[in-house]
Amino acid sequence: MSQTSSHYQIVTTQGDITTFQADAMGNAANALLVGGGGVDGAIHSAAGPQLLTELQKSYPQGVAPGEAVITPAYGKLKVKWVIHAVGPIWRGGSDQESETLYSAYLKCYQLAEMKQCRHLLMPAISCGIYGFPHPQAANIAIQASRSFLATSLHLKKVEFVLLHYQLLEVFNDYLS
Repeated sequence: MSQTSSHYQIVTTQGDITTFQADAMGNAANALLVGGGGVDGAIHSAAGPQLLTELQKSYPQGVAPGEAVITPAYGKLKVKWVIHAVGPIWRGGSDQESETLYSAYLKCYQLAEMKQCRHLLMPAISCGIYGFPHPQAANIAIQASRSFLATSLHLKKVEFVLLHYQLLEVFNDYLS
């Protein structure tokens, strides 16, 4: 599904984010930036060991939830940049999880803009083992996208690449 305005496009697609081509891709990273399961593990696997080496060299202390950092892409990834965003762990909603998730998306978009990216692939941050409720997470992701893209100079397309059909359906509900 897609939403197009005169200024930007937001698209949802089902698939493996590591096989898609764009200027950059977001990564649902953990705070230590050491790779893990889900999207993070798939990206590290496709990129090879150079990605972990770069992250450990450039960000030895890791990254706080709600923040993001950028590295070059390596290995089999079909992008120039990987933007590693750390989303919040869901704790019931009373620990500013929504604000932290919104911030993680916004930081991704700011870094993509800084590198003059036009097309950014994004996963569903915090929707895996971090346990964020999918409807709330999709709403935040779509709202952050619309808000940023409305005034972006370079970034014109955000494509949410979602592995599971159920998550794709939830994102589509908030995109329509």
